[in-house]
Amino acid sequence: MKFIELNLKEQLLEALSYMGFENATPVQEKAIPFVLANEDLIACAQTGTGKTAAFVLPILNKLVGKQDTNVDTLIIVPTRELAIQIEQQIQGLSYFLSVGSKAVYGGGDGKDWELQRKALKEGTDIIVATPGKLISHLKMGYVNFKHVKHLVLDEADRMLDMGFFDDLTKIISYLPKKHQTLMFSATMPSKIKTLARKILNNPKEITLAVSKPAAGVKQFVYLTYDNQKQQTLKHILDEKPEYDSIIVFTSAKARVSEINRYLRKAGFKSKTISSNLDQSAREEVLREFRAKNVRILVATDVMSRGIDIKEINMVINYDVPHDAEDYVHRIGRTARANSKGEAFTLVNPKDFHKLRKIEKLIEDSVPKLELPAAFGDAPDWNAKSPSNGGGNKFKGKKKPFHQKNKKNFKPRNKPST
Repeated sequence: MKFIELNLKEQLLEALSYMGFENATPVQEKAIPFVLANEDLIACAQTGTGKTAAFVLPILNKLVGKQDTNVDTLIIVPTRELAIQIEQQIQGLSYFLSVGSKAVYGGGDGKDWELQRKALKEGTDIIVATPGKLISHLKMGYVNFKHVKHLVLDEADRMLDMGFFDDLTKIISYLPKKHQTLMFSATMPSKIKTLARKILNNPKEITLAVSKPAAGVKQFVYLTYDNQKQQTLKHILDEKPEYDSIIVFTSAKARVSEINRYLRKAGFKSKTISSNLDQSAREEVLREFRAKNVRILVATDVMSRGIDIKEINMVINYDVPHDAEDYVHRIGRTARANSKGEAFTLVNPKDFHKLRKIEKLIEDSVPKLELPAAFGDAPDWNAKSPSNGGGNKFKGKKKPFHQKNKKNFKPRNKPST
């Protein structure tokens, strides 16, 4: 469906045309009419499907001709990166509109706090905020949410995973009882449904491509031992010299610097990004990566959601994510907006069970590639995964004396007290 068929006002259509957008994605096609009709909505759609524009466009449409500066829309997101990204998208889409917006997040200095305070107190059309920082402002008593008409919870599942349930409930208590609530989530666990029942009023529901990688992602696995991972990583990168935008994911912050040091020593242009960096440093790294001044970004899962970097050629999972859903979000960084991309995952024997969970989730088997012979023997996929704890802790070991000789074993008498 084309955007001109969605009853959007001319100023928005002009902005979309200016940005080169003509056709709506499925989630935009389904969500925009509900938002325009003032229906509460819960939408489940994976990363990279255009869900930000699915709520931003109809809200901007409603703001055309707004005269006052009261806060009309509050968008809550889990991370500062996502807050920045959404506010930038609002600015782009509202280029031909008179709409103000402000991102509210932590990590800045006193000047940032003052600008946030002013927007929350005096008003601006749209506030995009992380829960923790917004709570800090609410406690000061100057926030004016009396005129909020729209509440958007984006990446709602991620916010609940991060423990923001109580913060969200508190924030909502500051809003007028009558407002439209839009909840967007990449997954739909039971806790999301619980929150939806609590804060949404007879919502419409949209579910699209839950937990399925984008069709344009070619997925591959290398079965490796830990001591083969670095050379396997180099092998993958050497095989794709034409790729100029690559993310290497690891689940451990401590491993980010180790991987980066190896890559730089091997001659690759790489940098790191994790929650250890302050906000200005993270933004600088992202700017360099977007500008293609840095070919490889080594990242933790802070990058797996909420970062809008187009034309990422390849994602490499240096280790398997803890959660099968996170695998989908990681590889969703590539092949966005119907483009193509590749995703490689390095899997050691103790993570075989995680890969099986991923394959069950995506309902597909990921092709296993052979390691170069020079790397030595690879793990056997058909071998049983090592135990991750539990069960009989003496399995495969010598049993203690009292277990081998149960019939003849008599415990020593306890000393008298």
